[in-house]
Amino acid sequence: MQVFVRDNDVNSALRVLKKKMQREGTFREMKRRRSYEKPSERRVREKAEAIRRHRKMLRKRLEREGY
Repeated sequence: MQVFVRDNDVNSALRVLKKKMQREGTFREMKRRRSYEKPSERRVREKAEAIRRHRKMLRKRLEREGY
């Protein structure tokens, strides 16, 4: 990941970097890797995330298309 600093403005470059990392999910990944996650917990979490994504997709489709 790369962010260019223009006119020695480090604060705005840092803000852009944080936004990019947030969008990519890097912060969530770092938080998840702080401690060991059992394989059974991982399966449960991933299944819940998939259900959440599916419901969000259905909500978006209902708004857009009406069914």
